[in-house]
Amino acid sequence: MTTISLPVQQPTPQQGSSLCLRVALIGNPNCGKTTLFNRLTGLRAKTSNFPGTTLECRTGRIPADDGQKPIDLIDLPGLYSTNFAQSEEQLAVGALRGQLPGLEPPDAVVVVIDATCLSRHLYLASEVRQLGVPMVVALNMMDEARQQGLTICLDTLSRELDATVVPVCGRNGEGIGKLRAALTKLANDPSHEQRRAHQMSQRLAACSCSACPHTNRHTWACGVSAMAGIAQHDPGISPDPTTDHVDRLLTHPLLGIAAFAAIMTGLFILIFMVAAYPMDWIDLGFTWLGDTVAAQLPDNLWSSFLVDGIIAGVGGVVIFLPQICLLFFALTLLEDTGYLARAAFVADRIMRAVGLPGKAFIPLLSAHACAIPAIMATKVLESRRDRLITILVLPLMTCSARLPVYAMVTALLFGGSAVKSGLVFFFAYSLGGVAAMCASFILGKTVLKGTPQHLVIELPPYRLPSLRTALLSAYDRAVVFLSKAGGIILLISVGLWTAATFPTLPEDQLVSVATPADQAILAQPDVPAETVEALHARYALEHSVAGRVGRFVEPVFEPLGFDWRIDIGVMTSFAAREVVVSTLAIVAGIGESGADDEATLIDSLRGMQKPDGSPLFTTATCLSLLVFFVLAMQCLPTQVVTRRETGSWKWAALQFSYMTVLAYVAALVTFQLVSAVT
Repeated sequence: MTTISLPVQQPTPQQGSSLCLRVALIGNPNCGKTTLFNRLTGLRAKTSNFPGTTLECRTGRIPADDGQKPIDLIDLPGLYSTNFAQSEEQLAVGALRGQLPGLEPPDAVVVVIDATCLSRHLYLASEVRQLGVPMVVALNMMDEARQQGLTICLDTLSRELDATVVPVCGRNGEGIGKLRAALTKLANDPSHEQRRAHQMSQRLAACSCSACPHTNRHTWACGVSAMAGIAQHDPGISPDPTTDHVDRLLTHPLLGIAAFAAIMTGLFILIFMVAAYPMDWIDLGFTWLGDTVAAQLPDNLWSSFLVDGIIAGVGGVVIFLPQICLLFFALTLLEDTGYLARAAFVADRIMRAVGLPGKAFIPLLSAHACAIPAIMATKVLESRRDRLITILVLPLMTCSARLPVYAMVTALLFGGSAVKSGLVFFFAYSLGGVAAMCASFILGKTVLKGTPQHLVIELPPYRLPSLRTALLSAYDRAVVFLSKAGGIILLISVGLWTAATFPTLPEDQLVSVATPADQAILAQPDVPAETVEALHARYALEHSVAGRVGRFVEPVFEPLGFDWRIDIGVMTSFAAREVVVSTLAIVAGIGESGADDEATLIDSLRGMQKPDGSPLFTTATCLSLLVFFVLAMQCLPTQVVTRRETGSWKWAALQFSYMTVLAYVAALVTFQLVSAVT
């Protein structure tokens, strides 16, 4: 079975080896850990999977000076405690303790602590200290600590934690050099950092409540925070009133929803409209490349394979990149500002009614641009159940690839009425959204029983986002998509080209397979070459495997109002939905170029007839086709990404199956009802 799952994180030589030191980066959520990871590793980061899971683990190599060991830094999921871990947090704990099969425990740990919330973050640091692993503490957010007037005694922290403490600021790079130096010293002289689990246990046991380890640890953390210069509730440090005023608006039951809708709409416009420009440039670039290659080669199968198979297939992969990059760039900025947590809080009130957590709204909205980056964005969901349901329903949201189909159908139905055409578009978008909500509710009651994970979320302070982190996040997701999904998508594109090309139809056999009407056209003395090429393209497609499949499945789709010509469009559109337009252009006999001329295409489609002489594209057939394309899973690249993100083809098969059945039944009901009425 073909698979494109991420490579599994492999164990590396342990401490004492002459090769490298393996260091885990760990901390509470919203402590700036990812920003710090990007500062330390830059573009040297790579993404793999935890052993036996589909959850990602980012690693990066910190190069070493001559004669010293390099460092492999592992970015573990954020967690609050090693003893009360849930979901992805359990993977972080398992990695720290060496409990993941095939993955050795780290040689050392970097614990990232938010300097503005010292007592709360010291809780996790004390748990890691008790593991006895050599540890370095990165005291992050030092710029914010200074703005709040906080002065922290580093010597006190270092003494209480028995670890080197390095003040840093991941956002502007402050202290990164010192942190690298501390890690390099640890890599090349690990003897200076001894295992001190016993000493930490003694410190915790000395706290007031010996019967409650949790309280002991909390008491110790507050005490150390006070000794280091920060009281637990220092009256001299007041909350930012601006933050309180903004939160009252953004988390209000009504105003918060309005603000949420406005911000998410802006995100949608960014992805949907801004990405259109680079996507058009990519499309033009690959079109130019295809035309150039075709002009340099003779018109034969080899030329068609290169132009229509390889170049078109690669273009079909690369054209998704602008949407993927913009989506993750925007989401990273929103996360860095602190708004993403508030958006999840507001959306949770609505989304839980259909069995989804609030965080699922962001992928659902971005799916209106493209389901592929939206599926990749489901990593913001901690629960695997919630992530699976969201992935399974995401393709029901109307994506940009469906728009050419909507435009074609509305032009066939209401070519002269902008109001009616707009209503059809609104109906299509609404149908997809309602279907997604209903599907998530049903899946949550059947296949993936359970309730959405309760939202226990920390509202971080508002911060200026890091453009560097956002750019690195976009770059990382683009590399993952191209390297892991791109090859399979290209392979599928070539396979579909093969099915639509072979067996070939020799030109001298065109007359023998043409209908009497087309034979009469070909018998004319001065028939234009373009007409002959268009007719040959149409009959060659009918003669191919794809055409024969269309003929074979015609009885299945006939109750929907589709004949074999529409069936060919349905079959070929599984590569990408918009392919149905160019396929129908070929079937209609106007050639590929005619697909760019909407008037020519619409006139040709309107002129297509059934064997009894009645129009093929009636109102009932058009609406049936529209409903089918709104609900059907006709995007193999999306299926590939679904398999990659879920780790199994069974979820991709379930997604394809239920959406196909849903589309078929809905289109069947639509065609039969409209036919009865009209």
